[in-house]
Amino acid sequence: MDSFYELFETVKRVCQADPKVSEVGYNKWIRNLEAVKFENGVATLAAANDFMRRTTAEAYGETLKRAFEQVLGFPVEIEFTVSGKTDEKAAAQADGFSEIEKRMADLLSSHQRSDYELTFENFIKGKSNELAYAYCIAVSGRNAAAAGSGRTVFNPLFIYGDSGLGKTHLLKAIEHEVRKNHPEYNVIYTTGESFTNELVKSVSDKDTYSFHEKYRKADYLLLDDIQFIAGKEMTQEEFFHTFNELYNAGKQIVITSDISPNRIKKLEERIKSRFALGVQADVQPPDFETRMAIVQRKAELLDLNLPDPVARIISEKIKNNIRQLEGAVNKIKGLTMFSNESPSISMAQRVIKETLIDAQPAEITVERIIGDVAAAFGVSADDIRSATRSSQVSMARKAAVYIIREVKGMSFTAIGDEFKRNHSTMTISYSDVKEMMKRNSDLKDTIDDIINNLKVV
Repeated sequence: MDSFYELFETVKRVCQADPKVSEVGYNKWIRNLEAVKFENGVATLAAANDFMRRTTAEAYGETLKRAFEQVLGFPVEIEFTVSGKTDEKAAAQADGFSEIEKRMADLLSSHQRSDYELTFENFIKGKSNELAYAYCIAVSGRNAAAAGSGRTVFNPLFIYGDSGLGKTHLLKAIEHEVRKNHPEYNVIYTTGESFTNELVKSVSDKDTYSFHEKYRKADYLLLDDIQFIAGKEMTQEEFFHTFNELYNAGKQIVITSDISPNRIKKLEERIKSRFALGVQADVQPPDFETRMAIVQRKAELLDLNLPDPVARIISEKIKNNIRQLEGAVNKIKGLTMFSNESPSISMAQRVIKETLIDAQPAEITVERIIGDVAAAFGVSADDIRSATRSSQVSMARKAAVYIIREVKGMSFTAIGDEFKRNHSTMTISYSDVKEMMKRNSDLKDTIDDIINNLKVV
């Protein structure tokens, strides 16, 4: 990691993947924290106001510590401060609803997903996901005499679909089922990002042997979000050899992605061809009946008496994301516990509005753009801002200028101020990239991917 900003973005993603952190808890308290500084083993993070600072420290301080240690490999202390930015909405919440909000935060942090395990029993099957569900049941060995006994026709299994539709739930359900019935099996769940980070660390530590031993000895490899490794040559090389060794040994491989493998740009063809050896299944946004079943099941697990009209309006308004559906029910549970209200349509409307607002993409900052460009071009954010003139850094810098101009619409003078260069240099950089993209399809694909990812994160 080349800056504390980049490091903390990775830490936040680790928190988001933590099964003990609910979606509502992450979006409300962790996602909007700002990276301030990292000195002498102490990470300083800023919240929007003092209420949010105190609540986040109490509810998620230990979670953040664990995430920092997972990313860095050593313990980190955390200090929370206030950003100093004016946030009228946050201030109003702090003044008017501090106690309720705090107690809700306690509820959400304590309502760990152990109460709602990611198992097949708790997965709501519908037309949108029934094929993926059936394949996952099969590879888990749930309906077979022995799980993982040799290669199956469903190996590898590739599941794809938009975020929040249950892909991770299915992977975790496979993990749960196999561990329950065959504790002797070596089951590894990881993400494309974690796989990449572990590989980079193993190379840095000159200990790739341990990395190979971990992944190539798996009986089940469950890899979430494989699209993350696209364009990363070293990671793709390692994954290719890991895949071959496991497949040839008859070990089960299950992979997920936000899009079908053939649509993952910059994913090597030899890897795509391996995926064709098995089966693929997509998951689509759930239909109304499935959404209703999800809401009702979540309410049941929370011991929440949710009237049908309330469940119906939640299911009608939140259509494309299961985690948002569950998060809305979580929040209604909190409100009913710590206020005098019973679940009502007006309460549901307030929660739905907050849920959809929280789901909006994070602000696209210049720092985010430079960080994403740096990752895509294999350089550091500091390199891009520096005076380094190597061809790779120079190309990355020009790409950053182009994307900042396209995404944020900033003037060339303002962009020049960011890079401490004059506006004419920025104009030339932008024009150079625009012309190169006409002749170089790989460059165009890379820049298009960066822009698309910025808009959905």
